[in-house]
Amino acid sequence: MAGSDLAELAKRRGFFFGSNGAYGGTAGFYTFGPQGAALKRNVEDAWRDRFTLKEGNREIEAPTVMPEAVFEASGHLEGFDDMLVACGECGASHRADHLVEDATDVEDAEALPGEEVEALIADHDIACPACGAPLSGEPVEDFNLMFATDIGPGDSQPGYLRPETAQGIFVEFPRLKEYARGSLPFGITQIGPAYRNEISPRGGLLRLREFTQAELEQFIDPETDEPPLDRVADVAVRLYPATAQAADDGDYLDTTIGEAVDEGVIGSPWVGYYLGVAQEWYERVGVDLDRFRFRQHLAGERAHYAADCWDAESEVDGDWIEIAGFAYRGDYDLSKHDEYGDDAFTVFKRYDEPKTVERATVDPDMSVLGPEFGGDAGAVAAALETLAARDPDAFADETVTVEVDGEPREVDADVADFSVEEVTENGEHITPHVVEPSFGVGRTVQTLLAHAYETDEVDGEERTFLSLRPEIAPTDAAVFPLVTNDERLTDLADRVAADLRAAGLAVSYDDSGSIGRRYRRQDEVGTPFCVTIDRDGVEGDGPETVTVRERDTAAQVRVPVDELADELAALRSGDEFAALRDRYGAVATDVETN
Repeated sequence: MAGSDLAELAKRRGFFFGSNGAYGGTAGFYTFGPQGAALKRNVEDAWRDRFTLKEGNREIEAPTVMPEAVFEASGHLEGFDDMLVACGECGASHRADHLVEDATDVEDAEALPGEEVEALIADHDIACPACGAPLSGEPVEDFNLMFATDIGPGDSQPGYLRPETAQGIFVEFPRLKEYARGSLPFGITQIGPAYRNEISPRGGLLRLREFTQAELEQFIDPETDEPPLDRVADVAVRLYPATAQAADDGDYLDTTIGEAVDEGVIGSPWVGYYLGVAQEWYERVGVDLDRFRFRQHLAGERAHYAADCWDAESEVDGDWIEIAGFAYRGDYDLSKHDEYGDDAFTVFKRYDEPKTVERATVDPDMSVLGPEFGGDAGAVAAALETLAARDPDAFADETVTVEVDGEPREVDADVADFSVEEVTENGEHITPHVVEPSFGVGRTVQTLLAHAYETDEVDGEERTFLSLRPEIAPTDAAVFPLVTNDERLTDLADRVAADLRAAGLAVSYDDSGSIGRRYRRQDEVGTPFCVTIDRDGVEGDGPETVTVRERDTAAQVRVPVDELADELAALRSGDEFAALRDRYGAVATDVETN
């Protein structure tokens, strides 16, 4: 299946298409049509079911615009950049690392320093994709990906559209920990839009300027909290470790989660746990596991906050694309917000029994510090307190020196009034560590469509169909009256469609064209079951019946109308069509192409 085939189907059948076409289009923005919006919503619901409900986590919805101070604390102002090279001839800007990857055997140019990327551009005579002019000699520069905005009128507060949903969770941690009663571990999820001003959007839903993320932030005590690894220890996974990527003969490692954690291939048991959960979830929603792997980040491509990171990658149209990331973020995020913010980003960890400890303290004489240091007196006192906790021996001499705003300040030891006291402590404040599974919803949608795209032959005709899982498919069932000139059939079809919708199923009603063409239309959008109302189902003395056709095999069974909603709901929840066929028996019909 070529990428152009999927793109054409996606546009024609209403899955997704470029936005603002009436005004020439806007690169990096896509609209989900009726089929795509339903598919995307089902993916999100399946993710929420697995990573929020079944894990016992809680979900929030934070604003998408946040003040500049948030991103100064998080490091995004300084470290959220891509490599940009601008054409000196036409002025077009391009992702330098992407150009190198397209023109060379280098797979992860993003991990290379800018100078090395510049050299590769020159060595391989890489030209501007827009005009063909050589890019050799053009500088490769960092380009910050965040969209800037103003919050309020006049002397407004600078802000940014969030580049990830995670910061909305981290910023609200002081309140969220209260909802968790200050008890670790606990997890917070969020599904929503994020924004990155991509240099050169491409690949349909793969690299957008506005996209949807589904993220979980798992807050843990690194000393005591362990994941329930036994639940996924036997899950088989295909890993692509950093060592294998660096080796000339490196290959995949087919193993289990338990073995990979035990052998240190996956450094964090928490990351290993969520790789196992994700593997099972991807299988559930319909990712082809023969075209799926977990790849470990190389040292040069890890995010500024990540101690270790693995990507879930799928093969789409011959390329491996990242569809999720799993990072051990340590205490980076909460420590940064604790440093910059006005609230406490720690939790109180109560000891099993109180402890008596020695604590170094100071009680500076402000009547001396005030006249001597003026407005800096408070900062000097705070610096003395910090020094006492960090290095009590510094107060052994007659004077002690602290640094305030880069300047040394000398204080007499008796003015600092240093002492060591015995105190009883019931616990301590700790900064939790964070484990983050982060899923790209749009990329998952595109993967599912690519992996579900099939062609075969039915009744001598080639057909295209999407073999989507019933749970994920945009429409649960389609209802057809076999003909429209028989009121018995149309009346029953209307009633069946209404009853199925009342039961919570997404139903399409189609009475246009031959039954075969109607089947083909539903096959192409992935509708798993088609319900046909024919004369055999309304004639005779028995209960009214309909035929239920399964998309992938085109097999049909006849089901009583009164049992139809329950049977379809069971199929959507995971029951096999073969079991339905065993209960009711397959029927041979002549309506496939009638």
